[in-house]
Amino acid sequence: MEPYRLTATQALSSIRDSSLTVEQYVRSLISRIQERDLIVQAWEHFDADYVIGEAKRLDEVPLQERGSLHGLPVAIKDIIYTKDMPTQHNSPIYRGDAPKLDAGSITILRQAGALILGKTTTTEFASSRGGPKTRNPHDPARTPGGSSSGSAAAVGDFQAPIGLGSQTGGSTVRPGSFNGIYAFKPTWNAISREGQKIYSLTLDTIGFFSRCVEDLELMADLFGLQDDHVPRDGFEVKGARFAVVKTPVWSEAGPGTRAALQAGAQLLRSHGAEVEEIELPPEFNKMPEWYRILLDSEGRVTFLPEYRLAKEKLSPFLAEHVENVQGISRAAQLEAYDGIAALRPTMDGIAKKYAAILTPSVIDEAPVGIESTGSPVFNSMWTALHTPVINIPGFQGANGMPIGLSLVGPRYYDRQLLAVSREVGRIFELEGGWKRT
Repeated sequence: MEPYRLTATQALSSIRDSSLTVEQYVRSLISRIQERDLIVQAWEHFDADYVIGEAKRLDEVPLQERGSLHGLPVAIKDIIYTKDMPTQHNSPIYRGDAPKLDAGSITILRQAGALILGKTTTTEFASSRGGPKTRNPHDPARTPGGSSSGSAAAVGDFQAPIGLGSQTGGSTVRPGSFNGIYAFKPTWNAISREGQKIYSLTLDTIGFFSRCVEDLELMADLFGLQDDHVPRDGFEVKGARFAVVKTPVWSEAGPGTRAALQAGAQLLRSHGAEVEEIELPPEFNKMPEWYRILLDSEGRVTFLPEYRLAKEKLSPFLAEHVENVQGISRAAQLEAYDGIAALRPTMDGIAKKYAAILTPSVIDEAPVGIESTGSPVFNSMWTALHTPVINIPGFQGANGMPIGLSLVGPRYYDRQLLAVSREVGRIFELEGGWKRT
């Protein structure tokens, strides 16, 4: 196996037993990037000489001084500050900008010995409108999703073992589905957002991309994600209870997602799980509108500095947040804040009855074109409810493109959800019908 195809867990094991040097590993990744970059275009900033220099430095570190992620290359979404690389937010306002500071998440990665591989593409300020240059590695005519477009595409195309993204609506889970990889949005505010461009304080969450759940668990260990109750060893699908939740926006589901959800539920049943389709209480029907109000209202605050600085360089969609074109009243804003807050413990109570909730990740397979990154309609409710969510790959649409399903847990049940996802992922990847090549 070429080193670039290794998962993070496999690569770290090889580096630790000295069967693979960091330099050998990154040279393999660089070759893959150079071979595929004109097609996929996942990178906003990539400097092969810098990466090789960092790899050589890391290979010189004595074994006893190495951190838990020593030598692991990580792709970073270009809204997260990195002191030795530009951070440009896909905005002409910040073109060439290179603040000399690291985000909190980058500091944690560096202290563990990770190698910052480069900066990956994003939509403008991680918004839901307009795609960057990046293309889906499984079909370059299609979007890789967004806003964490480059990180997901790089991991899906074996250009990086781990990618950092963020989610305000569906910016981690949706590109995870479109690229056929695992995508993990932890519980809101479980990981520091210091040093990254904020869109919405109430919604923004750092997320991770990988090609196996074990790699997501590495990230959970590194960032100190802990449940109050340690998940028991050896979770088994057999005998576990799952809820299928179609959500209030089920009418928007395409044939690929409808088939995937039906197949996913059936696979769980065939492996001995108890699967129950449930309807959420009617008050959850307000979630799509409340989410929109919350996003627009917080964007109104977030982008005022850029609006005042260079309105002509800000996309109309973001400028309209500041101008409150939708005419959102403070009363409506408070209703959305309070309504969503009241539903969070309600959702926790529902989710605690099951090993996980099974729900759509996307409307369907990745749409043709890169002008749009697809709709976050199946993700935004969970983002606003602050629950942990993991996209599980394994299914496919009418054109053979990957479609994932989401597993959802209660807030701060991240480790439990990872344990469940590991076993469900094995089933879906083996029997769901879509295979990573």
